[in-house]
Amino acid sequence: MSRRLLTACLILLTCTRPVFAREVPNPGSPEAAVHLLNELVATDTSLGKGQVPQLVDHLAEIFRQAGFAAADVNVVRVSDTAALAVRYRGSGQGGRPIDLLAHLDVVAARAEEWGRDPFELSEKDGYLIGRGVLDVKGEVALLVTTLLGLKAEGFIPTRDLNLVLTGDEETTGETADTLVNGYRPLIDAEYALNADNLGGGTLDESDGHPLLFRVQGSEKASARFKLTTRNSGGHSSQPRADNAIYEMADALKAVERYRFPVMWNDWTIGDFQGTAASTSGELGAAMKAYAANPLDRKASDRLSADSTFIGRVRTTCVATMLTAGHAVNALPQSANATISCRIFPGDSMQSVHEQLQSIVGSHVEVEDGPAIEMAPPSPLRPGVMAAVNRAIQATHPGARVVPTQSSYATDGATFRLAGIPTYGVGGLFIKESEQFAHGLNERIPVASFYAGLQHWRILITELAGTPTISE
Repeated sequence: MSRRLLTACLILLTCTRPVFAREVPNPGSPEAAVHLLNELVATDTSLGKGQVPQLVDHLAEIFRQAGFAAADVNVVRVSDTAALAVRYRGSGQGGRPIDLLAHLDVVAARAEEWGRDPFELSEKDGYLIGRGVLDVKGEVALLVTTLLGLKAEGFIPTRDLNLVLTGDEETTGETADTLVNGYRPLIDAEYALNADNLGGGTLDESDGHPLLFRVQGSEKASARFKLTTRNSGGHSSQPRADNAIYEMADALKAVERYRFPVMWNDWTIGDFQGTAASTSGELGAAMKAYAANPLDRKASDRLSADSTFIGRVRTTCVATMLTAGHAVNALPQSANATISCRIFPGDSMQSVHEQLQSIVGSHVEVEDGPAIEMAPPSPLRPGVMAAVNRAIQATHPGARVVPTQSSYATDGATFRLAGIPTYGVGGLFIKESEQFAHGLNERIPVASFYAGLQHWRILITELAGTPTISE
């Protein structure tokens, strides 16, 4: 689509800002992708707004109107949210189904902080801007548009494709849990392709050429702990050596200094091997050395000094909230701190608790947050990696495809725990400096968005058979 046509399309869509328009462009077209993305962004699916069920119902109707049988379009209500599971029927000759996974909810955004309406899709300087365009409504628009286009063409996959759109990935993850535990026939699959890959493609910071594409096959689990110090307190005019706030400060400095043991798996070693080839200087040398020997202390220390890579080297814990005291003129009787941890697969919440207790000392209470389950890494699947590489070389020639483990968590962990290997393959490319998911003025490059249509078409047709046009 030309820039002029794109701008005209956006003006048409946003000037009256309908949430759900009835005039839908040709299925599978770039115009259809923009049209749908506008509808997705315009629906505020952040926590507490109650808009996810409305959006799910709208998408369900789109699929029914496109010729999908009513029995294959399933809306699952969960508390105040919902999920959508759509079955694209195949011939069955290619094996068990493949899940296509994404989520519809977004984090909150304030217009006064953005300087624009975050829930109105806009275009500026070659970027599409709006809450959720990267995480992960852009990919939802691409996936849905691709499937509707293939359906209109008469494409019959060699295996069933299950589109699974959850409704609360950013908060409780209850819809994913409900699907895998209560509606398994709707989502049962040989493996899942997860669109929630937060711009798996990396563009060079200087000239924007494609560098890497990371396939996520493992992810860390998020856990939290509460630290508490206690004291009998007293009058602030009579300070003494024992003080709950000072003791908490010492405990937090101990957490800051501590480094959890180095850990690794095929996904992290593969990531550093592949990334080292396009990373110069000391950092690139450390990646290469670490990939050759993860126990190389100098290499792991260098990687851990970089906030981008420390999460791929070890479990991490960081203080995120702090409260203390009860009056301005009284010695504190207690201090509390929240510690947010991202736990490496193979580690455990109990082990992290024990290490935290050891470093803060016995006078500091360590309390566990909600219990978590650690999802195992997915096996490296050659067929998936090969299909991804073909899609990437078609859309972004020269980009190196590497495995990776994310430091954040997605619904993919729930599917892995349910025995469905999951691979993050969302095709959007972006500069790392422009990764504004959850932040202000979230954006994606226009060119990357349109390349995503080809990306998903190639992936689906490579993994689910050659397109067959009906007679």
